[in-house]
Amino acid sequence: TIGGSDSGGAAGVQADLKTWTALGGYGMSVITAVTAQNSLSVNDVAWMTPRFVQAQLEAVLSDYGATAVKTGFLGQAQIIIRVSALLQMYKPPHVVIDPVLVNHRGQPMFQDEAQQLYLTYLLPLADLLTPNLVEAAVLLGTSSIDSYSRIRHAAQRLHQLGVKHVLIKGFRDGAEMVDVLFDGERFIDFRQPWIETENTHGSGDTLSAAICAFLARGEGMETAVAHAVQFTHRAIQQATSWRLGGGHGPLAHF
Repeated sequence: TIGGSDSGGAAGVQADLKTWTALGGYGMSVITAVTAQNSLSVNDVAWMTPRFVQAQLEAVLSDYGATAVKTGFLGQAQIIIRVSALLQMYKPPHVVIDPVLVNHRGQPMFQDEAQQLYLTYLLPLADLLTPNLVEAAVLLGTSSIDSYSRIRHAAQRLHQLGVKHVLIKGFRDGAEMVDVLFDGERFIDFRQPWIETENTHGSGDTLSAAICAFLARGEGMETAVAHAVQFTHRAIQQATSWRLGGGHGPLAHF
């Protein structure tokens, strides 16, 4: 996983590593930023230099290798460019791009140039792109995506930009949560009962990490997404009674 560290342990690389441990995988991490955050807010951020991010990724891929790689919060233009170059060099079998462009409140977490950088350097490498509704709109430079038909249209447009598979996640349809996968030919809906809870911090990270893990096991994309959706739903369900912090709490991965 290539992303930010969450001092609260709910999101970012902490969520990824917990997910992989819960699913029996061996996780490795490249830290792009260290955050001082809790369930209420991100209070401060310390950025890793692009050179140091590159050094971490080279150290891991040159020795351990990786069956699957996911990117999360990258944060800086030069980090995106260097990560892209190394992924092209080492060619891991599976690449999941989770475009972490906004926080769980929908607030921007990136510079304005992020959209074009993702389109140019990362989307062509992605086996799977996993934006939420806001991130999909940012990548496409469109207004809000607020209906099922707009989700399908957005998925088609993102696929046309060179992504093999697109999973737009987090659409509430009445009493259900819907994630929509598009493979260039078919739309596949993954539906789970809506869970009324504040403990959802890190759910997007958990979902993309779980997909990464199931792909690393050798599952096909549709099966990997189905299993990951079930795992994430269970992790949210198991945390509904938790009272950790005063805001959006974490998931229960184990």
